[in-house]
Amino acid sequence: MEQFLKKNISLSHMKKIVLFILLHALVISAWAQKTTADTADAGKIVVNKDPRIDVLGRKMAEYNESLASKLHSARGYRLMLLSTSDRAQALQVRSQLLQLFPDQSIYMIFQTPFIKLKFGNFLEKSEADDYRKQITALKIIAGNIYIVPETVEVKGDKITAQLDD
Repeated sequence: MEQFLKKNISLSHMKKIVLFILLHALVISAWAQKTTADTADAGKIVVNKDPRIDVLGRKMAEYNESLASKLHSARGYRLMLLSTSDRAQALQVRSQLLQLFPDQSIYMIFQTPFIKLKFGNFLEKSEADDYRKQITALKIIAGNIYIVPETVEVKGDKITAQLDD
């Protein structure tokens, strides 16, 4: 019986300690809430922010600007210069065009059994026609040159200039 009383006393003692700790924690948490006057009444708004947010905002703006200047796709035109099964002829025409027009893109597409050579990324048909006339005058290609509507690669600044017009 004596052991039973010791267990009950220690259990009741433990319950009192736990209850005391819980009540003490509750009182301390109530004091932790500081009340301050509302700044909205005075017409002032105080914003507390981390200065790294401004750095992040500047980096996002720089990223968006660089993304806008990269290549995009748009509906436009290319010149279909050559469709041949002679690989050497296609490479020769391609190298001549690269030397004469280094700022333009040249696309070699292999579609069995032909190699097709396409030239340029033009948004306007008139611009493609001007290059067609230049290449025809240079007599690099013996056959006809066709203007083909296609999805072309365009730099972002060209697209915005096109929209501004």
